[in-house]
Amino acid sequence: ENRPFDAIRIGDTASLTRTLTRTDVKTFAVLSGDLNPSHVDDAYARKYADGHLVAHSMWGGALISSVLGNELPGPGTRYVSQELRFLRPVNADDTITATVTVREKHRDSGTVLLDCRCANQRGETVAEGMAEVVAPSVKMVLPRPDVASIAAQTHDKFAAFVERVRPLHPVPTAVV
Repeated sequence: ENRPFDAIRIGDTASLTRTLTRTDVKTFAVLSGDLNPSHVDDAYARKYADGHLVAHSMWGGALISSVLGNELPGPGTRYVSQELRFLRPVNADDTITATVTVREKHRDSGTVLLDCRCANQRGETVAEGMAEVVAPSVKMVLPRPDVASIAAQTHDKFAAFVERVRPLHPVPTAVV
C-alpha cells in the first residue's frame, strides 16, 4: 500500500530491519559484479578484516530503496537521486535498520525529499544521506508480487567442517 503525494506529511517515517548474512554479501557481489576480496574471500577476511566479510556499501542503499519502493511512499515511487555517506563498515551477521523520514515536499514537481539513515544493531549510524523521489499521485493497494527466488552457491555450509579438520594431518584418499 502506498502513500500518494497528498497523503504524505513532513516527519512521516518508515523503516526496514534486516540481518545481513554471508550468503547475502556473496549474492550482492555476484549481482553487482563487485568481487572485491573483502566481500567474497574468507581467507582475505580472516587476514585483513577481523574475520568478517564486509558488505558492499551500496547494500545499505538497496535497503533504503526497498523502504522507499515498498513503504514510504511505496508502490509507484520513482527514485530521482540519492546522496549517501558511508560512515562505518557493515559486516556479515550485522542487523541493519534503514529509516527514511520526510524532510520536504515540492508540489510543483511532485517530489519528496527524505532523510535516510542506516544503523547497526548497536545503534551506530553506518550510512546517512538524503533521497529524492517522485511520489505516486494516486492511492494503490497491491498484492506483493511473486518474484523469482535466487540461491547462491557458496561453500559456507562447509566452513565449520573445514575449520574443524584444518589441524589434522592429511589422509591419503582415492575417489573412483
